[in-house]
Amino acid sequence: MSGLDVQQMARRVAELMEARLHVRGADLSQKLRRGARFLPRKVRKSAAYLARAAEDAQVPRLHMRLDQAEIAKAYDTCVRYLKPLGAGARRKAILLDILTGLAGGIFVACLFVLALLVWRGFL
Repeated sequence: MSGLDVQQMARRVAELMEARLHVRGADLSQKLRRGARFLPRKVRKSAAYLARAAEDAQVPRLHMRLDQAEIAKAYDTCVRYLKPLGAGARRKAILLDILTGLAGGIFVACLFVLALLVWRGFL
């Protein structure tokens, strides 16, 4: 893997952060400073590692010391989290959230009615 590949990976993660989290900045490091709080800890660490690796890849001596497997793993972690959902998956998630809330409300209401019936002596 060349230094250009690492920088392309960092650029791709930065684009995904901008698209998904609406975070602006010139490169991945700046976007991480502004939007790290929106990322889970594992993704935040992977993105930080990828940003450091992209900066180190510009220096030939430091590029030779980079762990390519770890860079690929960090890139996969970031892309897997930041990859936008499709429209169908987004609708399905919203529908499941609504149905879950509705089912929870009905369950609590049934428990309340049952407790009321037991308290009044009908059951």
